[in-house]
Amino acid sequence: MSTSRHRHDDGSQYEPHYPSYDSYGYGYGSQDEATLYEPYASPGLRRSRRHPLAVATTALVALAVLSVAVDRVVAARIESRTAKAFQEGMDTPLPPQVHVRGFPVLTQAASGTLRHVDITAHDIPAQGATRPLPVSELSLRLQGLTKSEDDSEARADSAEATAFLSYTDVSNTLGLEISQGSRPGQVSAVVLVPLGKQVTVTTTVTAASGNRIAFKDFDVTAGALPAPGSAALDKVFEQPIQLRNIPHGLHLRSVTTTTDGLIAHFSGHSVTFRADDASQDSAGGSDAVVRRVSTLRLGR
Repeated sequence: MSTSRHRHDDGSQYEPHYPSYDSYGYGYGSQDEATLYEPYASPGLRRSRRHPLAVATTALVALAVLSVAVDRVVAARIESRTAKAFQEGMDTPLPPQVHVRGFPVLTQAASGTLRHVDITAHDIPAQGATRPLPVSELSLRLQGLTKSEDDSEARADSAEATAFLSYTDVSNTLGLEISQGSRPGQVSAVVLVPLGKQVTVTTTVTAASGNRIAFKDFDVTAGALPAPGSAALDKVFEQPIQLRNIPHGLHLRSVTTTTDGLIAHFSGHSVTFRADDASQDSAGGSDAVVRRVSTLRLGR
């Protein structure tokens, strides 16, 4: 039996209606209707309550992207200028590949010192030499690269480099057909003797002072070499080959043999690149080291 005291005039009972209210004070006709309708709130009020963190995050991301883009533009400009300077100084047919490492580059350029710079140049000629030996590929890894105030030179605190010398170029320099030897550090040479015969000899390749490649201890491995031929080989191999297209301050440390050519390994400190070294060294003697690298321009 219902205990409700709510009755209509005719005596029938009814349940009273209590409107529902939300936290904003909006009322609804019933609890069910409250699920069908949402209170009206201005769009500005909603955005101000929900989006401050998202807006701040978006702004920070945009700022970071812009910083990276600006830094990349500065790096690309430095790389392009450096590549052009090296191409002009070394007379390479194409500009070298230049990569400025480290982030941000903008602050490095502003300080006047680039922490790490990698340069790879191809087909570097060797002009003005008695026995010119071109460098097929020169890879430089420079640390602490700075330039002088008058833009006349650039200097790296330290550097390492490898130079690839193809057997084709080595053969043209020596006047013999050179290929990889049977043992590490050795090359083979084919010598033509009278009656159309060939003699094969091997010799050890070593690094000599003054950035020179020396040959020593040649042995005949196939055929018979007459005395005049042996004397001629002595003259060919007794004079080391001077590498004349290596930046000043780099010193030859070792030479290794590969299937396609020789790899010369260099390292040094206070490696200097000067724009005026080309004219001086092209007329120099056999002990001159060609430093035909033009001025590097940093951050301009």
